Amino acid sequence: MVIEQLYDIYLDHPEVTTDSRKVKKDTLFFALRGENFNGNIFAGEALEKGASYAVVDQKDLPQKPGFIFVEDVLETLQKLAAMHRRSFDIPFIALTGSNGKTTTKELLQAVLSQKYKTHATKGNLNNHIGVPLTLLETPRDTEVAVIEMGANHLDEIHFLCRIAQPTHGLVTNVGKAHLEGFGSFEGVQKGKSELYAYLAEHGGGVFVQGDNPYLGKMLANRKASSNIIASYGTHFNNNIVGEASKTGPYLEVIWKNTDVRIKTQLTGLYNLDNVLASICVGNYFKISTRKIKEGIEGYFPANQRSQIIQTEKNTIIADYYNANPSSMQAALDNFKLLQAKNKVVILGDMFELGEDSSDEHQKIIEKALLLQAHRLILVGKNFKSNDSHQGEFYETAEEAKTVLNESPITNSTVLMKGSRGVALENLIEIL
Repeated sequence: MVIEQLYDIYLDHPEVTTDSRKVKKDTLFFALRGENFNGNIFAGEALEKGASYAVVDQKDLPQKPGFIFVEDVLETLQKLAAMHRRSFDIPFIALTGSNGKTTTKELLQAVLSQKYKTHATKGNLNNHIGVPLTLLETPRDTEVAVIEMGANHLDEIHFLCRIAQPTHGLVTNVGKAHLEGFGSFEGVQKGKSELYAYLAEHGGGVFVQGDNPYLGKMLANRKASSNIIASYGTHFNNNIVGEASKTGPYLEVIWKNTDVRIKTQLTGLYNLDNVLASICVGNYFKISTRKIKEGIEGYFPANQRSQIIQTEKNTIIADYYNANPSSMQAALDNFKLLQAKNKVVILGDMFELGEDSSDEHQKIIEKALLLQAHRLILVGKNFKSNDSHQGEFYETAEEAKTVLNESPITNSTVLMKGSRGVALENLIEIL
């Protein structure tokens, strides 16, 4: 079946899923394959649950009404998403970066939706499957779209740009993330700057943190400096200038151009750039100062990123959806600034650091020790292998939970930071 024919089917059945457990009536099911799964096995079940069609690529499947056979389901999904994207003549804002992507995306959505019908990536569906699904979920009446893009190797952002075809873009920052895939910090810069290269080639506009020397170099290398349409930062040479007026427990930002004070529901000085980015984009798209302020102040994080959780026993700074050396250092720097008694630090492993893993975990241990917290608790095999006997080291969250049940933490301010795979959320109930 040619992609144009499939697109006609999609227009009649615009609810798409790749998970047979989420099939509803009239769903269009795509039977993706992976290393440990084969969606083709569940294609018949999807039809029985009410799917109108199942797109499959296993040639020996029996011919069934509702099966659409293609050469490659994933490639077909991506081509279908690109075709749907081309049917829109609206701003598509792509954003990537080592840290802060999802928070910035959600702040952008909060601000832009004050004036426009805005569609944005759900959660962090930001890879070669998530981006196509986000595009296919874009309603016809959308006026602005915000597409988050993640990457752990070179050429991935460029590939996602060819599908999403952004008109505007933003790189939050670059840091030591996914070093195993990118090979080095220089590789990270090259990979993230693929968004700049695409926008330069296609005449798109760039929003940039104007104080960041790495981003400036990346723009120059990709010949994209002339594509800058607005900059933000703390220096007065930026279009949008702001500073943090209060960093704990909640971040307050002064928008210097207007002297407006914005009281966010986010914790962490490291979120200043994310807030300024949303101001910058909102201002460019002619959203009023009042509405920008309302959008930011009305955003409440609920995704294990920059959250403050008040329990009966403790105040918890929950930021354990993801972690890399850059975000770990930023979290520790911010925690040091907080005025609080009885500080406790709980850190989980960082992943995908390759041969740099041991050194990077040791650096974080050393930095955490400088805080002289009441307790330093480190969880995961990578931290455990760096056990310096200056702190509490546990291989798993369950092991740490057992010990914390015996020696509980109370009346403390607790920083929890780590990668999602460490499952630090399992400790919340005893904190």
